[in-house]
Order: sequence, then C-alpha cells, then structure tokens
Amino acid sequence: MLTLVALALALAMDAFAAALCQGAGRPGVRHAIVVGLAFGVAQGLMPLAGWGLGAAFAGIVRHVDHWIAFALLVFLGLRMAREGLAREPDDCAPPLAGWALVGAAIATSVDAAAAGVTLPLLGVPVWLACLVIGSITAALCAAGVLLGALAGARFGRGAAVAGGAALVLLGAKILVDHLFFGD
Repeated sequence: MLTLVALALALAMDAFAAALCQGAGRPGVRHAIVVGLAFGVAQGLMPLAGWGLGAAFAGIVRHVDHWIAFALLVFLGLRMAREGLAREPDDCAPPLAGWALVGAAIATSVDAAAAGVTLPLLGVPVWLACLVIGSITAALCAAGVLLGALAGARFGRGAAVAGGAALVLLGAKILVDHLFFGD
C-alpha cells in the first residue's frame, strides 16, 4: 500500500505543477475544486487503460513484467524531471476551463496510463489503485490551486522534478524486489 501511495504522489506531480499555475492565474475555492476534480478523475481513470493493455498481454510478458515496469517508470520519471528542469520558474499556462481543462487533465495523466501496466505488480486491486491515485491527485491539485494563489508558479518546477525522481525510484524498487526477493 505504501508503494501505491508513493506511485500516486509521483504521478500527481505533473498535475500538481499545473494546478499551482492555475492558482496563480485564477485563484479561488470553486476553481480549486473544479481543477482538483478534473485532474483527479483523469488521473484515476487513465491507469485502467494501461492495466487493460497489461492484462491483455499478461501471458506474453509475465517473465519480463518487472523489466517493463522498470523501463516505463524510469522513462516517465526522467521525462517528467527533464520537463520540470526545462520549465522557466514563472512559466505558467493561462487559466483553464471547460474542454481546455479536460484536455490538460488528460495530457497530464498519460503517464498514469503507462504506469497502469505496472498495477498488478503492486498486489492491490486495480479499482483501489485507481481510487487512491485519483483521490491523491484531486486533493493535491485542489491544494495546489490554493497554494498557487499564494506562491505563483515557483514550486511547479520542483514538483515535476521530485515526481520524476520518485517514479525512477519506484521503478528501481519493483525491479530489485522481483530480482532479489521474488515479489
């Protein structure tokens, strides 16, 4: 369960960084709730797509699933960290609403779809994993909008880098657990 929470926190960092920017441009409790729900729902549903693909090909990849999880999480983590480092400290998107918000929520959840392939390795029901990932993202994003009203975009860069590092570490943990402890 701890690994699931760590995965959820790491996956939420892109959305959290976007939420910080949303707070800088359009603060308010109502907007915080809308942004939190949009990002949380997208982040909670996208792992199902990845899980579905993983389940469809489980027989084929059973002996290398730990390597696939490691490669996906390291790739996603490095990409997230690189994008965070490339971002200018005060670089923010304009306030989002409607379909633009839905698009941003889906775009920041693509990594959750890829990470969904690794869900069976966590040993928790998929529905629980999706619920935890979505709930943590929703809460962090709502808080991010409110925090963004105070701090602007300054923390978004660090959040993306920290999330990327966490994904790399989770990938390494899955690989080490499987290779040395038979999990």
